[in-house]
Amino acid sequence: MTLQSFRRGYERFLEWICIAIMAALALEVTAGVVFRYSGHSLVWYDEVATILLAWVTFFGSALAVLKHAHMGVPEIMRMLPPGPRVVAAALAQLCTLAFFVLLAWTGYSVLEVLESDRLVSLPEVSVAYANAAIPVSAVLMVVAQLLVFPEVLREARRTKEAA
Repeated sequence: MTLQSFRRGYERFLEWICIAIMAALALEVTAGVVFRYSGHSLVWYDEVATILLAWVTFFGSALAVLKHAHMGVPEIMRMLPPGPRVVAAALAQLCTLAFFVLLAWTGYSVLEVLESDRLVSLPEVSVAYANAAIPVSAVLMVVAQLLVFPEVLREARRTKEAA
């Protein structure tokens, strides 16, 4: 299996996770509206919807890392000569990777603190499940960042004429 085929599979994996969470969110909110309209409100639907929205946001961020869809200023990179451009690209990628690793570690640490806390509307569910989106998606972002690193360096090595 090549790196490119693994990346395509990983991208499809993240897309399907986002689709599944968005579908669950749509169904859950629709059910909440229907039940509220019928006079039998679900006490938990808005809290669960908030959690699903957070999950789709974080998982979508991992997908955005893989697709280079986060904000950036590529013109600054293009203005640099090839040597410094490669160094700047590598440094930017390493700083971003370090941030994702820190986010995963900190997110996991927070889970230990929240272990005993419970959701207000579903007291049998730990708040840690809701916040697990942070370390889980951060690990997915680390994988995505590692997968795009060679492509970013290849792009940075290209001359201005080739770009």
